[in-house]
Amino acid sequence: MPLLEGIKEKFSQLIEAWHLTGEEEVQVVSARPLTPEEAIGRPERQDFPLLKGKEVMLQATFKDAVGQAFTDMPGNYQGTVKGVLALPLRNNYERAIFIATLNAVMRHLKLVDKTIHCRDQEPGRCAASLVEYVRERFGNPRIAFICLQPAMVASLAGHFPIRVTDLDPDNVGQRKGGVMIEDARHTGEIIDWSDLVLATGTTAVNDTLAAIVGRKPVVFYGVTIAGIAHLAGYEQYCFCGH
Repeated sequence: MPLLEGIKEKFSQLIEAWHLTGEEEVQVVSARPLTPEEAIGRPERQDFPLLKGKEVMLQATFKDAVGQAFTDMPGNYQGTVKGVLALPLRNNYERAIFIATLNAVMRHLKLVDKTIHCRDQEPGRCAASLVEYVRERFGNPRIAFICLQPAMVASLAGHFPIRVTDLDPDNVGQRKGGVMIEDARHTGEIIDWSDLVLATGTTAVNDTLAAIVGRKPVVFYGVTIAGIAHLAGYEQYCFCGH
């Protein structure tokens, strides 16, 4: 079974266990893309993907709770939990709707927190705190960093051996934070080289998650992975998420 289909099955069982199935037809989920300022505010750095327009934060609302997910294929959605569960997850739009909804429902059930992106000065604090987090958890690992997050890479590069891959051709071959950004086609080789994988939760949206897990210790950063991390037992780093 594909990894996300397994997550969908667990989510379906969760809804049933919490006795939401009788109400699912009337439980409306709404989702929309956020503007960069809505998503991240006004951070000190201007090179975050959200600010460059390469990615958009999709926000789903379920009752009193909000869940978010990064995607490069944004769009609006209005429907029910049952409708979201029926999505075939064929593309980044459908996967983003599903994951943002998963995060919102699990936030409503108080099973996860940190489903809303940090803002303003918080991304910088998050990146600075990551160094100590890695050192305390893993010592002095060689890090495979999957999907450029410039503040985090710049923070880590001064302390650990690190290689970085990215899907954005504008970044590949460029030096960011003192590190040459490599093509995502080299991800497998870089994971083999590493002791620790730090990966964006957006890998769940762009359908590259399965290629990352199960090989080396993995920590996923950001809000996108919140619900999946809970259901699959993955480690999530999201120091300043809300």
